[in-house]
Amino acid sequence: MAPSPHVPHHRIRQGLAHPFTGVELPFLGPRQQGKVRDIYTVDDYLVLVATDRLSAFDRILGTVPYKGQVLNQLSAFWFEQTQDIIHNHLLEVPDPNVTVARRCRPLPVEVIVRGYITGVTRTALWYRYSQGERVIYGMVFPEGLQKNDPLPEPIITPTTKATQGGHDERLTRAQVVERGLVEPQLWEQICQAALALFRRGQELARRSGLILVDTKYEFGLTPEGEPVLIDEIHTPDSSRFWLADTYEERRAQGLEPENFDKEFIRLHYAAQGYRGDGEPFPLPEALAQQAAERYIQVYEMLTGRPFQPGEYPVPPRVEGHLRAWLQSIRRPA
Repeated sequence: MAPSPHVPHHRIRQGLAHPFTGVELPFLGPRQQGKVRDIYTVDDYLVLVATDRLSAFDRILGTVPYKGQVLNQLSAFWFEQTQDIIHNHLLEVPDPNVTVARRCRPLPVEVIVRGYITGVTRTALWYRYSQGERVIYGMVFPEGLQKNDPLPEPIITPTTKATQGGHDERLTRAQVVERGLVEPQLWEQICQAALALFRRGQELARRSGLILVDTKYEFGLTPEGEPVLIDEIHTPDSSRFWLADTYEERRAQGLEPENFDKEFIRLHYAAQGYRGDGEPFPLPEALAQQAAERYIQVYEMLTGRPFQPGEYPVPPRVEGHLRAWLQSIRRPA
């Protein structure tokens, strides 16, 4: 895979030398840390700083240069492309790694939409199917499916949101309502929006030469009670992408599709016997560089725009832009 001509090797090596693991911004208040984002609450705003931390198997494996920038800017692109389906929390992007969003109350479930039977993690459809299960997430799957086959229709497989260091709990669509996690009418609205978002994502990905295989959405409620899309959308972190041109040929040969996400890292760890139990071994530098190239390439394919790498080290740049942003919202009218 050829690296982007817009990001020479020395820029990626610079990112490896100055890993962006997070940033302390006391002038914004206390920091909360998600798996890959640092989160600050300022008045009615949520400030989301996308770091280069890479999470898989519900663990932080290491850092990937420019990953945070790709996630942040690609999500902004997709929020714009899907706002006719459902509103989202995005307000502005004051820095390549920063999203300023509207504060919302997150719903306590992650909405996973799957279009293919694949995956190596213990929650993946193919892993469970290959272990002999035929009733998965409350749905009956037929005999004879092969890894990476398309499903007749996209399906929703919800999970709970894991706390730091924990694992997501698998749910059926019915259990979301039965447990009182989401009110029935709202849950139906969320499911319809998720499937519409997935269809839009598949359409635009196909035009870019990619297959959107599966993805994760998160939703929240505004103070007025409006459901909105939050977090991120159709990024190489939250989604699985395959190269469309070679998918059928490789599938016929029993080969893995060419993926443009972090699945190749999961496959590497699984090949070494790690599937999420215990502490993972550190992310090898060669894998981190390959991941950076893939993240940048999928950004350019999906958006049709050249990737403009931000400066490293990242924290001084982020701090400067957020000080300016804070001054702008506090300036007297």
